[in-house]
Amino acid sequence: MNRFESSFKPVKKYLSLGIAALLVGASPAWALGPTPVNLGTAGDFVILSASGITNVSPSVITGNIGTSPITGAAMTGLDCAEVTGNVYTVDAAGPACRVVDAPGLTTAVLDMGAAYLDAAGRTNPDYTELGDGSIGGLTLRPGLYKWSGVVTIPTDVTLAGGPDDVWIFQMAGDLTQAAATRVILANGARAKNIFWQVAGVASFGAGAHFEGVILGATGITPVTGATFNGRLLAQTAVTLQSNTVTQPAP
Repeated sequence: MNRFESSFKPVKKYLSLGIAALLVGASPAWALGPTPVNLGTAGDFVILSASGITNVSPSVITGNIGTSPITGAAMTGLDCAEVTGNVYTVDAAGPACRVVDAPGLTTAVLDMGAAYLDAAGRTNPDYTELGDGSIGGLTLRPGLYKWSGVVTIPTDVTLAGGPDDVWIFQMAGDLTQAAATRVILANGARAKNIFWQVAGVASFGAGAHFEGVILGATGITPVTGATFNGRLLAQTAVTLQSNTVTQPAP
């Protein structure tokens, strides 16, 4: 018998378990929040950009990176030793360790665009204009969040939920995280289930730590020492400055 069958006692039992879990700060046995965004083959990349990846060494990148449709020559300042994974380009330009795969990159970039539209097109948000766009100091539960302007993270923010729970953040403006602040995951929340749809520029201060998948329409620009557990998927450029970018655990 599943929890949705009509017998009163099982329904009462599951409701009680869910309420008890929320009271102690844990997640109930079923996933909360919206359905995850399907990244398609873009999910094979930790960094994917349509118009180039620039880097000020040293950076530490774990996962595949790629650029398309722009030439591999737009991948600059990046040493092959900084990447644990494959470096994909559409042509024979770029880092010496490049793997040329124009068809695969074309598909991945199309999937990235589709994922952005999926995230941006979700309706019936659970929260709108939370904190007037300033979310520092808050603890955010799974759900769909929407802002009509910029979003800032001036102090640490916590995302609390279970390993299968999902967060989607929609913002019509920039995303700005202050230096030395952290996005903190609690109660088993996982970066692979957190999606930040950013219409403007996503920028990160020195020493900031970020969690989740960034779907950026304009650009992703971390400053020196910012670290990421997630994916940087940009329809324009990604600009690195001695950053650590690690693909999320599956």
